[in-house]
Parts: sequence; C-alpha cells; structure tokens
Amino acid sequence: MNVNMKCKKRFLALVTIGLAVIFAAVSIAAVDSSAKNPLLEIDPDNFVSEVNNPYFPLPPGTTFIYRGEKDGAPTRDVMTVTQETKEILGVTTTVVYHLSYEDGVLVEETFDWFVQDVDGNVWYFGEDTKELDENGNVISTEGSWEAGVDGAQAGIIMLADPKKGDRYQQELAPGVAEDMAQVLGFEESLCVRYGCFEHVLVTKEWSPLEKGVVEHKYYAKVVGFIFGVMVKGGEEQTELVRVRRR
Repeated sequence: MNVNMKCKKRFLALVTIGLAVIFAAVSIAAVDSSAKNPLLEIDPDNFVSEVNNPYFPLPPGTTFIYRGEKDGAPTRDVMTVTQETKEILGVTTTVVYHLSYEDGVLVEETFDWFVQDVDGNVWYFGEDTKELDENGNVISTEGSWEAGVDGAQAGIIMLADPKKGDRYQQELAPGVAEDMAQVLGFEESLCVRYGCFEHVLVTKEWSPLEKGVVEHKYYAKVVGFIFGVMVKGGEEQTELVRVRRR
C-alpha cells in the first residue's frame, strides 16, 4: 500500500485524514493541520514539463479514441492531449480535452489537468466537466474540482514504478471526487481493437462516493490506457480503437 519515496527537498509530511496513500516523490507539507483535510503545499520545482510516464504518456497533439458500451448503449470517447497548459498552485499542467458520446450524442465535455513529477509519478490536479443534454445545453457540472480550491488536493493518477498492492488516491475533493486506485498486477498480454500488448498493468478503481461500483483498468507501455471494464455496479466497458498523432 505504501509508495516508496525519494525525498528531493526538506520534507515535512502529514498524512491527510482519509488519504489512503503516502504521496510519492514530491515535497509536501500540511498548511493547516487542524483541518479535516489539511491542504498540502506543492513545490512547483518538483514537477517537469513533459508527461512521459510509460503507462500514462501524454504527448501534445495526440488523440486517443475509445469505443465501448454502457448499459446497452454504444459509447465513444475522444481524448486529445492539447498544446494548452493551465497553471494550478504554481504548477504548469497539461490540458487533456475529453469528449464522451452515448448513442452518437455528445453527453459530456471535460478538461483534465495532469502533470508529472521529477520521479515520474503523474499527478491529477483536477477537471472541469460539463454534462450535456441532447441539445448541447449544460445540465450539470457535478464532478468538477481543482486542486487548492475548496479544500481539494492533487492526487496521483499513475505511479512511476507501480507494483502489485500499491494503493493511491487519485482525487481528493471531499464530497465531489474521491477516486482511489490499487495495482492488481500485470497481465502477460492483452489484445484490444487497436492492437496487442505485453506486460499490461492492471488496476482497480473505486470511490467511496459511489459505493458498490468497481472498475478494472488496463494500461500498456508507450500507449497508456487501453481497456476498462466495470466489474461491479453496472454494465460498462471501453477499449482503445485508434490513436492519432500530429
């Protein structure tokens, strides 16, 4: 469960109550230890401009296209790594633009913010998400959060050196987004519509805000996320079908 850490700078750590991981490789310190979820001080110098973690690479200009099914309806997801950046807590993050379609209708539009630290862990600094009706009108922004706003904190979306049993917090926006992940291990190989891959990382993801819902995700080196399936709480799966590079 614990993540091995190399302290790059002076390190004063307080584990956030409810945070089921010791954040790796980045100097963090509790700003307000009396709060239920004390804010963690992020050092911008411990982050780099490129996200090149082998299991979660984000080369600008790349678009990942996924197809699947949700509760019997066909789905399509288009995720584009933009050339844009967003500064959060003094850290320059990469902006990923994500469009979700169900039955050919755009149902959700999201901007996600990721950044990699000096040791290769990929951090998740939040998302701006909008749920849309069939006419393209925004009907909800539920799930939106940003590190440093209303007590929300950055989480880790991918470890630099994932090992079976590692457990980490991906999101920590109390009452809004509290996703967790655990490394289940590695598959020797897995084929999806885009291609076949070896030594595939398998994780389990869940959230205390959605009790009874569990998803397994599969990641391939150099490509990243290739397959996801809901194993509890619903009928949903998606797989990588195409990658466009500019």
